[in-house]
Amino acid sequence: MKLVTAFLRLIRWPNLVFIVVTQCLFYYCIILPFNRIGGVFFFDNRSLVCLILSSVLIAAAGYIINDYFDLNIDRVNKPEKLVVEKIIKRRWAIVWHILLSVTGVLLSVYVDLKERTLWVGFANLLCVLLLFGYSASLKKKFLVGNVLISLLTAWVIIVVFLCYYFNSYYHQFGDYQNLYSYINRLIKLSFVYSGFAFIISLIREVIKDMEDMEGDEKYGCKTMPIVWGIPASKVFTAVWLIVLTGAVIILQFYALHLHWWWSVIYSVVTIIIPLLWILRKLYTAQVAKDYHQLSTAVKLVMLAGILSMVFFKIYS
Repeated sequence: MKLVTAFLRLIRWPNLVFIVVTQCLFYYCIILPFNRIGGVFFFDNRSLVCLILSSVLIAAAGYIINDYFDLNIDRVNKPEKLVVEKIIKRRWAIVWHILLSVTGVLLSVYVDLKERTLWVGFANLLCVLLLFGYSASLKKKFLVGNVLISLLTAWVIIVVFLCYYFNSYYHQFGDYQNLYSYINRLIKLSFVYSGFAFIISLIREVIKDMEDMEGDEKYGCKTMPIVWGIPASKVFTAVWLIVLTGAVIILQFYALHLHWWWSVIYSVVTIIIPLLWILRKLYTAQVAKDYHQLSTAVKLVMLAGILSMVFFKIYS
């Protein structure tokens, strides 16, 4: 039982659940309502399950290889949370990384064959390679690792949309003008949610770098807090917090125009106010515990943002 618990900690199971929730909500709350309106296209359920499983398995493999390469750093930053070598041997970590990565890519290939997408397998193989490169060296580079992880976070949403977008051309439509209108709206929503995921992930990555600065500096990492210092890193993070908060506020005016009152209330209470609290708390943060609290708060805001997709189902 201890080994199972350790393995679940190693693959960050709450984050994997988050991926499942994100992709399911985007498909069932945003894509399907548009399908019902336009009679456009329904993704095969088996293909959807395989697509989600491939994302989950590749992400799990990424967490494993990250902990494999971060063993020395984690001994400094979070010794009490060590799993690799302490509970699970390093060689078994590599075995699990390979097994999960290969299974994830094979599931992607199945989606390609079933839905004639012909690119998902290659794209997810690229994700595996990027996650390996990130863990091995890129995360130690100034800003490169942060941007990469943020892009991969956004990819969780983009891949679902692209599967719909490209596959739609293999089906017959009755009204091409309406089809263009619906897909154009879907592109905008995909951009909104993937952009939200990218920015808030970038914010969290920099905050985590501030939290882990001691161990990172000891083992030669060149993260933003180490290269620029904490004050400049706080300014960088604050700017993106302001940009994100401003963007969410602007979107609420559009929601008000549509009379989505509950959506606006939800966004103000669970996204805008918490973002302002994070911005204020960032200014006073001093020690690793403060940054850990901020990182957790940012993650909760990310979850709240993704859950807001439910309103498209309610008001559709």
